[in-house]
Amino acid sequence: MSALDLWVLAAFTAGTLWLGLSRTVGQTTVAEYFTGGRRAPWTLAMASIVATETSTVTLVSLPGFAFGSDLTFLQLALGYLVGRILVTLFFIPRYFNEQYLTAYQVLTDRFGQQVGQLTSALFLSTRNLADGFRLFATGLVLGAALLTLPGSSRLTTWLSPTIDPATTVLLCAVLLLGIVTIAYTYFGGISAVLWTDLLQLCVYLIGSLAAAVILFRLIPGGWGEIVEVGKAAGRLRLFDFSADLNRSYTFWSGLIGGACLTVSTHGTDQLIVQRYLSCRGPRDASKALLWSGLVVFCQFLLFLVIGVLLYVYYTGYSPDSLEMLTVNGTLQTDRIFPTFIVTELPSGLRGLMIAAIFAAAMSTLSSSLNASASATVADFYMPATGGRRSDKHYLRIAKRSTVLWGCVQILTACIAIRISTRVVDEVLGISSFTNGLILGAFVLGLFGYRRSKTPLVGIAVGSVSVLALRIFTNVSWQWYVLVGGFATAAAGYCVARVFERPANDQ
Repeated sequence: MSALDLWVLAAFTAGTLWLGLSRTVGQTTVAEYFTGGRRAPWTLAMASIVATETSTVTLVSLPGFAFGSDLTFLQLALGYLVGRILVTLFFIPRYFNEQYLTAYQVLTDRFGQQVGQLTSALFLSTRNLADGFRLFATGLVLGAALLTLPGSSRLTTWLSPTIDPATTVLLCAVLLLGIVTIAYTYFGGISAVLWTDLLQLCVYLIGSLAAAVILFRLIPGGWGEIVEVGKAAGRLRLFDFSADLNRSYTFWSGLIGGACLTVSTHGTDQLIVQRYLSCRGPRDASKALLWSGLVVFCQFLLFLVIGVLLYVYYTGYSPDSLEMLTVNGTLQTDRIFPTFIVTELPSGLRGLMIAAIFAAAMSTLSSSLNASASATVADFYMPATGGRRSDKHYLRIAKRSTVLWGCVQILTACIAIRISTRVVDEVLGISSFTNGLILGAFVLGLFGYRRSKTPLVGIAVGSVSVLALRIFTNVSWQWYVLVGGFATAAAGYCVARVFERPANDQ
């Protein structure tokens, strides 16, 4: 890290704080704090959706995926497009029937408070656990950068003489990232989240494009060599029509599993639904969602092409560097792009790329904090108080909830420092586990059932089904949402056939 890199990183952090803190005007109610008065342009909501579903893992892992495999990840992006169409047809219109603040208030109106709070609790627990690990992963990048600064070892020894320097710097990095994200989310609410998401989207896309251009120039043969080497190594394969359910990133698991995953995350997850509720109406929300699918597809393509470029460059012109990234005979592909950033990018651009990694993380974390606060207040606190408190009181509780969940994520990230990295994969598996259950409950609501035992029994059966799938089979995680959603909806339907009939309004 040079002085210029530090200035770039500091400017990005200061700009994010300034932009977030400048969006505090006009927030007198929780509706303003959580939906921005429903005045967000659809283009802003679209940028926020893209930035929110792009984390540090995406920016770092997708180039590594293409480096070690091929372009078949794009098949999952095709499923994302199909899923978005289904969400615009069946879910978004219902969120604008009432002045909802969360996705789970729809289930509360349909099935009662017990079901609404259960699904909201599932969201809160899995979302904040997963994002705590994302904060930890981003802290690794910042910690590694800070360790290269002159005098860092003396400073870390002074801060904590009993802990090794790497761990001390990592703790400081996690705290810094967490506090900055909490600060602008606390003061600015959803408006700050939307505008900072736009800034962060621009930063990581510009940084990634610049890195791709520099990487391209390092390959003397240009596109001809890239295509020739990539094709010979199988890195340009796009489709895999295998019907093996145990394999991930096939055409069928990507199209069907990706569509189901998107319907659950973009149709029932408060993290994304909150962007729709900030729009002027269902038409704008649908436009934001559909266009975000195209942007995400192009973005994934960019990251994967960077991976192919990295493969051609390192295998042809810097093979010795790969030996440093091999642990126990296995090449750590997720470290390829960060290594290129640190060793090959010029000063200034290196700082921009590190800022881009922070941008990808902060956009997801700030969205998570605001969505968690909205679920806490709207699904739990307001019903508990009967909605009889003043607007200022609920706004104060909303801000305190933001800080609370921020502290939970920081604590989770600190605990993750002492835990194997395999736990990160387990956390992502838990997210897929719960997304299907919540989706199944929404499907029962779409069919018009109203008794609370219908989705409760369905969720219980769905939980057992997905758990059995994970323990006793090797089926790819991409099918978990489909299995969980189908089992939940099917079990609920069987119960409903005995105890009730669909309501006439559906």
